[in-house]
Amino acid sequence: MTTAHPVQDLDVQPTPLALLLLGREADPRSERGVECPGDLPAPSDPDLVERARAAKEKLGDKVFVLGHHYQRDEVIQFADVTGDSFKLARDAAARPEAEYIVFCGVHFMAESADILTADDQKVVLPDLAAGCSMADMATAEQVAECWDVLTEAGVAEQVVPVSYMNSSADIKAFTGRHGGTICTSSNAKRALEWAFEQGEKVLFLPDQHLGRNTAVRDMGMSLEDCVLYNPHKPGGGLTAEELRNAKMILWRGHCSVHGRFSVESVNDVRERIPGVNVLVHPECKHEVVAAADYVGSTEYIIKALEAAPAGSKWAIGTELNLVRRLANRFAAEDKEIVFLDKTVCFCSTMNRIDLPHLVWALESLADGNPVNRIEVDPETEKYAKLALERMLALP
Repeated sequence: MTTAHPVQDLDVQPTPLALLLLGREADPRSERGVECPGDLPAPSDPDLVERARAAKEKLGDKVFVLGHHYQRDEVIQFADVTGDSFKLARDAAARPEAEYIVFCGVHFMAESADILTADDQKVVLPDLAAGCSMADMATAEQVAECWDVLTEAGVAEQVVPVSYMNSSADIKAFTGRHGGTICTSSNAKRALEWAFEQGEKVLFLPDQHLGRNTAVRDMGMSLEDCVLYNPHKPGGGLTAEELRNAKMILWRGHCSVHGRFSVESVNDVRERIPGVNVLVHPECKHEVVAAADYVGSTEYIIKALEAAPAGSKWAIGTELNLVRRLANRFAAEDKEIVFLDKTVCFCSTMNRIDLPHLVWALESLADGNPVNRIEVDPETEKYAKLALERMLALP
């Protein structure tokens, strides 16, 4: 469980609509706890950039700002390092002299940073409403119920949980308690190979597409080896026989951004741009991955474009902020980079971290008033860290 420290409250009637608009209250079944964010600078304030610079300079080495690849340009310009969620958490752990870690990402990422950093370091999330819809699709209560279902089917002892980095601290802790490991989109194959050395089956949480694509595309399993556990149906919507026959028990979760890409998107871009290379993230649906030319993590996508020859053409299936940034970066090298889908699709929760929230967080820290601190309780941290350490020990 995570504690989000309260900040200044607003005098608003606690109607459901008001709570939704303000981002107040906490959902105990969700990976993101939210509180009213306090008084923010106006988004139209022309001095926001200078205010952010001034606050960051005042803090000096006391603050370390992490920026996920999917962040807005207005925020990413203030990041000391950029990367995917796990790289950033490790970068934070490598800076023990920083008193404050400001994580410009989403809630589960800040939790991971808190787990991997020292106890005296404070992890701050500029907007506590920046959650992750995928991580929210697997709650601790649902996963505990799933394990009961597996136990009743007589297969729990054969099952090793593998949880994607994009999960709450509670889910990582569940994974640690039950002998499992964490994975990223870069090392999912290695994590699954390790898991199958420990047991006969894998419960893969919470992204069904990464689990399916890794098992089928990278490890040679069949689609029939995979079953989909739906936490909203009795018994997950599966029979005991289906659970006994399955190798991969996939949780019914997905990324709201990557799940939007379709085979039609791939076909359309091939018609519009002859010779285009289609490069997608493994969180995309299986049929999209099968239709693409290249598949890989966010870091893989960046490295592939860095190595691409001048004059090459690329359609990228990942979050739009990153695709636009890459298109601008490589335009001078005559590399044509376009978004795979015609529909504009940002990660809405990642985009909650805007310049007003960042300025507010930095100025509050500079005034000695830490806000929106993310703390994982010791018991949860113990087992979540165990699962993360198993991943770090993978060959």
